[in-house]
Amino acid sequence: MTSIPTPAAKAGGLAAWEPENAEFWAARGARVANRTLWITTGSLTLSFATWFMWSAIVVRLPELGFPLSVGQRFWLTALPGLVGATLRIPYSFVVQIFGTRSVVTFATATLLVPSVGVGLAVQDPQTPYWVLLTLAASAGFGGGNFAAFMSSTSFFFPKAKQGTALGIQAGLGNFGVSLVQFLTPAVIGASIFGATGGEPMDWAGPNGTKSIFIQNAAFIWVLPVAFFTIAAALGLKSIPVKATMGEQSVIFRRKHNWLMTSLYMMTFGSFSGLSAAFALLIREVFGKVEGAPDPLKFAFLGALIGSTTRPIAGWVSDKVGGAKVTILSGLLLLGGSIAITAFTAPHSASDFWPFLAIMLVLFLGAGIGNGSTFRMIPVIFPPKEAGPVLGWTSAAAAYGSFILPMLFSWSLGKYASVNAAFIVLAVFYAANLAICWWFYTRRGAEVRC
Repeated sequence: MTSIPTPAAKAGGLAAWEPENAEFWAARGARVANRTLWITTGSLTLSFATWFMWSAIVVRLPELGFPLSVGQRFWLTALPGLVGATLRIPYSFVVQIFGTRSVVTFATATLLVPSVGVGLAVQDPQTPYWVLLTLAASAGFGGGNFAAFMSSTSFFFPKAKQGTALGIQAGLGNFGVSLVQFLTPAVIGASIFGATGGEPMDWAGPNGTKSIFIQNAAFIWVLPVAFFTIAAALGLKSIPVKATMGEQSVIFRRKHNWLMTSLYMMTFGSFSGLSAAFALLIREVFGKVEGAPDPLKFAFLGALIGSTTRPIAGWVSDKVGGAKVTILSGLLLLGGSIAITAFTAPHSASDFWPFLAIMLVLFLGAGIGNGSTFRMIPVIFPPKEAGPVLGWTSAAAAYGSFILPMLFSWSLGKYASVNAAFIVLAVFYAANLAICWWFYTRRGAEVRC
């Protein structure tokens, strides 16, 4: 009779971990893995919410008296992406060095910095721009967490369940973007923290001046972050998967690591970049037409569609193969990026609806590809390499949350239109469709997956 390794706790760790052993999985593995999944997913949702808080806050700052140019506003939305993406590079490898419990607990606790700091800073329009930039950079802590959390999850589940598990975690994590954009207009309208939350500010909106508590958009995350920090410290275990940075760096000699990096830049890079820029895009494209839409009433829809689609795409990819689903993702992104250029010079507020519909198609394509590409990686790479590859590709793709806002800022500054940016994206999507078809989809491909 096969003996089941006993996952005895040792300094927050487990003595053995064999998810591919069906008997071990049924007896003990599934329970530990699922508990880990839900704690880290809650923390990841908060990570995305704090990472993208500036995308919701910045559209209100000019009318609150903050003297910010268009370029400065785009920088405040883009800088968290730059920092988050850069942090993902070391975060891709730390789980195998320090263990899941230590890494997730520390990473979740860092979210308190932007949650408290931004709430304090935005209460005064005289806050220096460099302070706002520094706090925007601190929001990047949330972006970095993704690489560590997803790398960890890939070790906890058997290969046959990784597409679904990673899809659930990433999908609900991505939901944090929609959550912060949806909750911000609701929470800034009331003094939900009483005297401890600070005084209201006068916001000169299109329908007159009213008092808002813009600081609530940051403060709302303090208590949830504290709760999940404690939950991670008490509820997580580390599994016996260890490797040095040198051992993990073998992935940089793998051709398919670079190919999957490009594919994930197409999908998650688009999701994160469009999420960061969506509210500002609405403002800059439609802000001067009569009856202009309120960006915060619609910006959350894109991230909601992308995050909802991701776990579904992960599940479908488990059934039919991730590469086929990634092809669908690329086609939607390519078609949407070309079609949107017909609706970026509005004559009236009614032109907003086709613009919104096509933008949501772009988010749909990005969400589908987010789930399918993360299913492809565990199939292409052995377990010891799949975790670092998941982390690394997520790090590279997260630069999309910096690159796309900067691309839109460049396009607006040079051409007074966002169309040039979307054409650049269309060329990139076409190239990645060719990569996916040639290496992973066609008959005779190197790795059909």
